[in-house]
Amino acid sequence: MTRYVFKMPDLGEGTVEAEVVAWHVRVGDLVEEDQVIAEVMTEKAAVEVPSPVTGRVLSLTGSPGDMVRVGAELIVFETQTADEGQTAPAAPAPVAAPARAVAGVPEAAGAGRAQAARGEARRHGRVMASPATRRRAREAGIDLAGVEGSGPSGRITRQDFEAALGGVAASKAPVAPAQPVGLARRTGTEEIKVIGVRRLIATRMTEAKRNIPHFAYVEEVDVTELESLRQHLNARLPPGASPLTFLPFIGAALTRVLCDFPQCNAHYDAERNVLVRHHGVHLGVATQTPDGLKVPVVRHAEALALRELAAEIRRVSEAAREGRAAREELTGSTITITSLGKLGGIVSTPIINAPEMAVIGVNKAVERAAVANGAVTVRRMMNLSSSFDHRFVDGYDAAAMIQALKDLLEHPATIFIPG
Repeated sequence: MTRYVFKMPDLGEGTVEAEVVAWHVRVGDLVEEDQVIAEVMTEKAAVEVPSPVTGRVLSLTGSPGDMVRVGAELIVFETQTADEGQTAPAAPAPVAAPARAVAGVPEAAGAGRAQAARGEARRHGRVMASPATRRRAREAGIDLAGVEGSGPSGRITRQDFEAALGGVAASKAPVAPAQPVGLARRTGTEEIKVIGVRRLIATRMTEAKRNIPHFAYVEEVDVTELESLRQHLNARLPPGASPLTFLPFIGAALTRVLCDFPQCNAHYDAERNVLVRHHGVHLGVATQTPDGLKVPVVRHAEALALRELAAEIRRVSEAAREGRAAREELTGSTITITSLGKLGGIVSTPIINAPEMAVIGVNKAVERAAVANGAVTVRRMMNLSSSFDHRFVDGYDAAAMIQALKDLLEHPATIFIPG
């Protein structure tokens, strides 16, 4: 036997340390080469770490929430030597990347290879799943080794997990509700360690509020005509197609408006004390996920037609929710839209996604009584609650930008007229 030390790998982009989010093995476990042993997180993304060798775990460094420097000891294995039937590798295996479809592979051949890969993965005890799925499985007490994955290389998708979760729920006999026993005191506390995405969110939100003087501006928008157009377009969709929401219309209008307000489509580089104005609009879409709030990015939204923009918003949002968004899909936005959907309320105070200059908050669209042409009538109204970096965007310019956006949304045909 020989002792094999696996060190925290270099995860790129100048990373000097990473947070241990979860261990998938314990001291004494026998693991296979390429089996996922841990989930770690950098400032950019969560990463699954595979085992570089087959062997028994002797020690682990760090508990969930602890930071481990790149190059520091992460896990120690006991492995067989070459004379004992196994050769310990000289270098760690690369960190696993999410499986992706390969262009140009015939569908039938791809299906056969995927099935073979699933079988191979099961034989070696490897489970392919996103960090979010693994966390939900731990919380639900579900062993992912027993879940059949339908994704590439047998990867367990969100739909696979939810189907398994539904099966577990259905197998449990219904429990009669407890009879009320009157009022009673609730005592005790619960401590929850802030780790992973939640820790990263907390850090970034704190830095944004501490370093950026936010200027808030709220305006109501009459979206009656926009709603009529949306319903008209949705009625013409082919069966099974996803309906259009307000977001792609707002995104399309925003790309037009920013041509006249370039200071709102910019980054502040604090180290160089430079404002970087972007010509292209890389639209951030704040998305609630099982791991917390993420901001996937629609690249060059200004170059996409309405349905293309809607499809891309849907694609990156779903990828973020399912934990399969690539690192480059979660960075580089130049302005962000955030919406609480049906929970949108009347007014919100969104926090700027640094180093951006602005964030546009979309509140709920509701029918309200309004005065038009001297008469009271029912109109569908929506509030836009926005925040701007007051260091570089003056209040007048912020208000003017939202008024220009309001004008396009209230006359939606103008969104699509060039010039």
